[in-house]
Amino acid sequence: MPPSASDEISAAIALADGALRFDRFMDLALYGSGGFYSQEGAAGRRGDFITSPEIGPLFGAVIARWLDATWTALGRPDDFTFVDAGAGPGALARSIKAAQPGCLSALRYVAVEVSAAQRARHPDWVESVPVMPTERLTGVVVANELLDNLPFRLFVMDGGWREAHVVEQRDGTFAEILAAAPDAGSLALPDRAAHGARVPVQQVAATWAGAALAGIERGRLLVIDYASATTAGLAGRPWREWLRTYRSHTRGEHYLRQPGSQDITADVAFDQLFAAIGEPDVIRSQSQFLQRWGIDSLVDEGRRVWNERAAAPDLFAMTMRSRVREAEALGDPNGLGAFSVAEFTVF
Repeated sequence: MPPSASDEISAAIALADGALRFDRFMDLALYGSGGFYSQEGAAGRRGDFITSPEIGPLFGAVIARWLDATWTALGRPDDFTFVDAGAGPGALARSIKAAQPGCLSALRYVAVEVSAAQRARHPDWVESVPVMPTERLTGVVVANELLDNLPFRLFVMDGGWREAHVVEQRDGTFAEILAAAPDAGSLALPDRAAHGARVPVQQVAATWAGAALAGIERGRLLVIDYASATTAGLAGRPWREWLRTYRSHTRGEHYLRQPGSQDITADVAFDQLFAAIGEPDVIRSQSQFLQRWGIDSLVDEGRRVWNERAAAPDLFAMTMRSRVREAEALGDPNGLGAFSVAEFTVF
């Protein structure tokens, strides 16, 4: 049996002379051998949270249209790679195949997922791998709700920006202390903020995005996530709004409690991301992105098919009927529809 996340964190704290930087704590809590994503943490109706692909097949059908448009813009290459970064149980792969895009015969689908339990649920026709491919590709990389889960440094305004570290208390629980950060002056920290304000420094996310973009010889990178336009915007908000935990489809406890048993996530500060990799070609809300790539016509088609077959509905008719409900969830301005979608093109 692997050590628990708490055991791994305790050992790391001891090796760090009693205080572990928050990003390292988060890495172990989520991705260590006893971490949330290494054990049972998962997207899906039976998991801990729902992402757009798990709402139903409609999201994948829209992505399939975007894929075909990208494939056509590239000249319809015979080898066209789709990297699904943070693929979870493979719901997006299944819905894209069901949509039967024109590029399917040329498509190499790479499902990247760190969790072995989730990879075991991937369909047989995809390449299921734990890490990003290293070769340069012609195609697309999609990071749907991935960057918000990558470990980040945490800074707190306390007479100046100080960095959060994690210590272990005598009763075995974890607590937070603040310490000076020698490199604070070189980081994307707001000049001013109220006492107690918090901000993430998302160096891992920026590095990941830079590597993903550099790995595309011709194609596109699509980032879909909770996001803030600026780090200063996060500093001005109550931190519990943008720094969240989830377990079993509900908000979890404080982020230091029961590590390994809950997800830890934060809005992505787009100014940090863009400073590292450049401005995207376009930024839209998820609702706008889905409308751009034909969700309304797909919903209309669903209504038409249902009306034709409602007297004797089959599975296909029921699936088409569900598009109305799925579209409402995907475009909800107070939910998934408010996600930001940033698209980077390399042609």
